[in-house]
Amino acid sequence: MHSKRTPRNRRSLALRATALAVVVAGLATGCASDAASRGYLPGYEDGEVTNQTGRITDLWVGSWVAALLVGIVTWGLMLWCVAAYRKRRDDHRLPVQTRYHMPLEIMYTIVPLLMVLVLFFYTNRDMTAILDTAEEPDVSIQVIGKQWSWDFNYLDDDVYETGQQLLEPGSETAEDAVDGAVGTSDKLPTLYLPVGERVEFTVDSRDVIHSFWIPAFLFKMDMIPGKTNTFQVVPEREGTYAGKCAELCGEFHSGMLFNVQVVDRATYDAKMDELRDKGQTGELGLDLNRQQHPGSGAAHDETVEVEG
Repeated sequence: MHSKRTPRNRRSLALRATALAVVVAGLATGCASDAASRGYLPGYEDGEVTNQTGRITDLWVGSWVAALLVGIVTWGLMLWCVAAYRKRRDDHRLPVQTRYHMPLEIMYTIVPLLMVLVLFFYTNRDMTAILDTAEEPDVSIQVIGKQWSWDFNYLDDDVYETGQQLLEPGSETAEDAVDGAVGTSDKLPTLYLPVGERVEFTVDSRDVIHSFWIPAFLFKMDMIPGKTNTFQVVPEREGTYAGKCAELCGEFHSGMLFNVQVVDRATYDAKMDELRDKGQTGELGLDLNRQQHPGSGAAHDETVEVEG
């Protein structure tokens, strides 16, 4: 039986389906949140978090696009071989046995080498720029990782902040978050950064390997005992962000969290004055013992000393 639908009817149906798809897509786009509208891209619609956000995003996107293209070519060749060289119903002969194919083997060597060199070039270019500390910083902060929390020395203002880990991170609720930011808590130490100013971080570890990570900054830096690492960044978006340790460092690693608040200069100076008024002046040194909550099962007979 043949369909009685005419070509004109088919075109009309296709136009209606297309119009419906456009309307649905428009409604979905209009209802999408900022995160959904950015798709796979990290960050926020109202501005980049740091001066390096764009560079890091471009490197990340470029890397996975290149990997996807390689995957498509590889999958295509595999499927082509499966289809082209499959066994036919009436063909009972063995396929041609080839020991080697010199042009193909040369291609297999040159193409991966070129891919690695291109990836190395862009990675080295961007990492060199990201880790460049040649410029004079506006603010210098030393971050000390300890099992299982953080100390922040504000070197220019000669004050410090110290924290202890959360014993039960999973028990935190939305009411405990700072400014509603996911992953933050009013029980955690807070790192304050002035917006629009170049901050130089000096990161050290007091005991084992840690990793200083602010996910919204798209960057992390290892903290290795006996080795000091340094990097610079310019926070460009005011807001509250979550920070954490990205290196498994022991029993309470999951509670090694901190808050980050990017604020204007007046607010930053006021926070420094608050630390000064609490008597937290000087610098916390690397010779301090780790702080522990009583009852956590670890030693907590700590003697706090302040250098400076």
